[in-house]
Amino acid sequence: MTTPVIELSGASRRYDQGRAALDEVSLTVRAGESVAILGPSGSGKSTLLNLIAGLDRPSSGSVTVDGVRVDQLGEAASARFRRARIGMVFQFFNLLDDLTVADNVVLPAELAGMARGEARRRAAELLDVLGIARHARAHPGRLSGGERQRVAVARALMNRPALLLADEPTGALDSAAGEDVKALFNELHADGQTIVTVTHDLTLAQACATRTVTIADGRIARDVTRAVAR
Repeated sequence: MTTPVIELSGASRRYDQGRAALDEVSLTVRAGESVAILGPSGSGKSTLLNLIAGLDRPSSGSVTVDGVRVDQLGEAASARFRRARIGMVFQFFNLLDDLTVADNVVLPAELAGMARGEARRRAAELLDVLGIARHARAHPGRLSGGERQRVAVARALMNRPALLLADEPTGALDSAAGEDVKALFNELHADGQTIVTVTHDLTLAQACATRTVTIADGRIARDVTRAVAR
């Protein structure tokens, strides 16, 4: 058995005195898995992602990522942990338009204290592998949606994270760019990257995930491991 990258044990999240956004969820994700988290709006998908990323804390239970109890980290320690161990990809890219593509990709490494020369070499390597090296000196606003998402993935991989978290990575893309991102995620998974993707896109889950976890009313309703459709 491979080592767990994510372990949630009885994790719940309640806001005020209302219904639990996440209710007694236990989940293990092992190294090398590609997991899609599915469910309708309000089901608890985003809450689950935020707990794993250390952006929120459970009201009860525990959340361990790459051997660290992220639910016990303070705000500053949590930010350092994300920079070093978790890569995040968002629906709307979150790129800085006043920086070049290369500078966007380098930024997480600089924040983590990587030497500038090493960071530049790592960024160039990622841009080449992801097929966007020719855009290194361009600004993100000049790129297509699919290209910008590739830049976002390069940035997320900059510090060689144990875990890649993706929040609706095809949500802002047209169908052609969405297919491009699906191919990219399959390549990353084939290279051994552990990926957890929150998505409404069933075709993304079917194409890229080896496991689908369906959330309903804050609980895991279904957890299915299967082969990736090629």
